[in-house]
Amino acid sequence: MEVSVGLPVVSTHFDDEVVISELSGEISGTKEQGYFAADTRVVSGYRLKLGGARPILLNGAATRPHSARFELTNPALIGSAGPDIPEHSLHLRVDRTVGPGIHEDYDLTNQNRNEVAIDLEVSIESDFADIFDVKAHHRIRRGSIRSIWDEENRRLTTSYNNGEFERSLVLEVTNNDSPPEFANGGIVFRIVVPPAGSWHSCLWWMPVIDGKERRVTRPCHQLLEADSEEEVARSRWVAQATIFDTSNPGVTIALRQAVDDLAGLRLHHHDDLAGSDEETDDPEAWVPAAGIPWFVSLFGRDALTASFQTLAVSPRFALGSLRALASLQADSYDDIRDMQPGKIEHEVRHGELAALHLIPHTPYYGGHEISTLYVLVAAKAWGWHGDRDALEAIRPNVSRALAWVDRDGDSDGDGLQEYKMRTPDGYYNQGWKDSPDAIVMGDGSLAKLPIALCEHQGMVVAAKRAWADVTQDVFGDRKVASRLRSEADRLASQIEERFWWEEEGTYYMGLDGDKNPIESVSSNPAHLLWQQAVEPERAARVVKRLMATDMWSGWGIRTLSSDHAAYDPLSYQRGSVWPHDNAIAAAGFRAYGFDEEAIKVAAGIFDATSRFTSQRLPELFAGLTRDPGAYPVQYLGANVPQAWSSGALIHFVVTLLGLDADAAAGVVHLRPALPAWMSEVTLRQLRIGSVSVDLRVSSQPDGTYGVDVLAGGDGLEVKVD
Repeated sequence: MEVSVGLPVVSTHFDDEVVISELSGEISGTKEQGYFAADTRVVSGYRLKLGGARPILLNGAATRPHSARFELTNPALIGSAGPDIPEHSLHLRVDRTVGPGIHEDYDLTNQNRNEVAIDLEVSIESDFADIFDVKAHHRIRRGSIRSIWDEENRRLTTSYNNGEFERSLVLEVTNNDSPPEFANGGIVFRIVVPPAGSWHSCLWWMPVIDGKERRVTRPCHQLLEADSEEEVARSRWVAQATIFDTSNPGVTIALRQAVDDLAGLRLHHHDDLAGSDEETDDPEAWVPAAGIPWFVSLFGRDALTASFQTLAVSPRFALGSLRALASLQADSYDDIRDMQPGKIEHEVRHGELAALHLIPHTPYYGGHEISTLYVLVAAKAWGWHGDRDALEAIRPNVSRALAWVDRDGDSDGDGLQEYKMRTPDGYYNQGWKDSPDAIVMGDGSLAKLPIALCEHQGMVVAAKRAWADVTQDVFGDRKVASRLRSEADRLASQIEERFWWEEEGTYYMGLDGDKNPIESVSSNPAHLLWQQAVEPERAARVVKRLMATDMWSGWGIRTLSSDHAAYDPLSYQRGSVWPHDNAIAAAGFRAYGFDEEAIKVAAGIFDATSRFTSQRLPELFAGLTRDPGAYPVQYLGANVPQAWSSGALIHFVVTLLGLDADAAAGVVHLRPALPAWMSEVTLRQLRIGSVSVDLRVSSQPDGTYGVDVLAGGDGLEVKVD
């Protein structure tokens, strides 16, 4: 069976424009629906009436990430200027394409033996609500709204104004077979259709953002790929990405869906920041949105996580996020935005609340380990792209991020990384588990600030060790490399001394503001394994603890133990299952030699994936225990697609292959541990630097692995470890 995520809706998106509607295409302002552009809901209500009645839905579905089709028919209608109209004798098709703006095609076909005269009414409302208000179900109008109908040009303009913040929506009728009328807030077409005849009109929805109208450019009925510059760039990236073929058809389909979703999440308006415009000629380097519908923006943590997950898909992909985030790296202190010099941004927003500084997301810097993750991804990406100029370009940003780690990252100078918000509007928790109630003491109470999470220490250990290798091998600076390694070793020792929890055989989630241990069994220590920041002799106990029944749901590892006082399997981060968290755990298990456990985690997540609609993983799902006949239970409000959930599937396969690269040396490394349910993996057009190679990895009856170079790979050494 297939499990849908969220209430049954149709979701389409392109760049920073998103439409969430009912299956009929209708939009309700009382729900988490609408047409959003630049973090503003420019359409909050949308309804169709045919002959004064609501059409009957036949089917509605997205056809591509940017398009949808809605098939409708009529109820029985009383004819106003002729015979009555029998039910199901009219066919109304609505095609909707997104970006830029929305192009809607209306096609009405008459299946009657008589001529039909009927009205089609389109009602569209705009509340211009900020996306934060929509998500929180706050219906607050802070400014004024007015509408003007231009009869001559068939345009309805609705404008919103609140001080310096302005947004507008222009509705324009074009390619119409009958003239439109405007009355009672709706656009009405008086239609006469002969027997077996048809009628057509287009309606363009064009938001005006910062004074610029996003004029529709897509032609009629363009539900599939377009010839626009953006669609060509998207198609080119997918065509150049590594193609995964496995002996498991379900896994193969899920991987291809993941790559397609990542391509659809591209934020084209950040291409200049990412260095993927025509001037730099780096089409592979671009920025992904974090997720649909709530996170359609540049999120530092999400973009960097998706980048390291997908290095084997596109070796230069990470450069887009690294460059874009470098352009937003903080250069001063601003407590209102939790900003400090060298810090990498968490999130940037463009709606009313941000424009009027009612929220700090302009951008906001309240994510603690993002700066350290920036350093780690810069080092990991170098291994795959091998571009010295690209590395040199971000080297100053890495240095500033490391300086922040040592200065403001350790606010009390005790050698540990601690976070606390400096603004009442900031995020209380500033790790990846950033919901307000995510970090709890053993009794379920909130941990006191400032908080030192265990994985934040491990991230520094991993980042400094990785950058030390780059510093020595690429830049030849042995002195700095030695210092970074010594600092990493000292912090690793502190992790063992201050975070080890002997009674539970794992590491504390963290230390609270009084440096008391946070005695909560959680998934956080799995990150320490991925970061290779802990003693090998303790790794076995951590793996065992993470795979115990209170942590292992059957679908994946929970964020919090089911035995914990604050456990809630339906919550955001207190017992739910996050795919990216599990992919990190599996990578950590393999790093310490626990291959069977890594395979078990991968199997659970791929089993869950196979049950979600379109084999598309949501941001998270419930941590309920799997039993016979079970299916993964949705978390209401989860983003889907979501960048690091899509990337997690790729991360799992890369982990099971033990795949890594050293582009500068011309080497690709493999350390396979393939399960029986995926005994063979073929990678086509895998690129390491400028070299492309097709590889097939297959398990043999004697327990060894065969690695075959099928094509390409000139000058590339394939090492099986």
